[in-house]
Amino acid sequence: MKQAIIIRTDLKMGRGKIAAQASHASISSFLKSRRSVRDEWLDEGMKKVVLKVRSNKDLMNYYKKAKSSRIPCALIADRGLTQIKSGSKTAIGIGPDKDEKIDKITGKLKLL
Repeated sequence: MKQAIIIRTDLKMGRGKIAAQASHASISSFLKSRRSVRDEWLDEGMKKVVLKVRSNKDLMNYYKKAKSSRIPCALIADRGLTQIKSGSKTAIGIGPDKDEKIDKITGKLKLL
């Protein structure tokens, strides 16, 4: 079991902003998961991988793939209170779910 978090790099967010957006993505996606999946993931140590994409188009492509695969996922849009424009899509959380299901979607992405 693992969770993937995908961050856009073209927005040039600072490290703190990236950490906040990744946290939003992780928690939001976790809360959309079935209780049994959440419990299993928690018991196994909450494995996560943080990955990167270069554009909104790429981010949305991975979000659509996760949704069509019926994996719990969450798209994060910023409120625009600090570094970036309101409504900017910054990150997605995918899972937790079985490693193989996550890897089928995100396996070609590079680590952030």
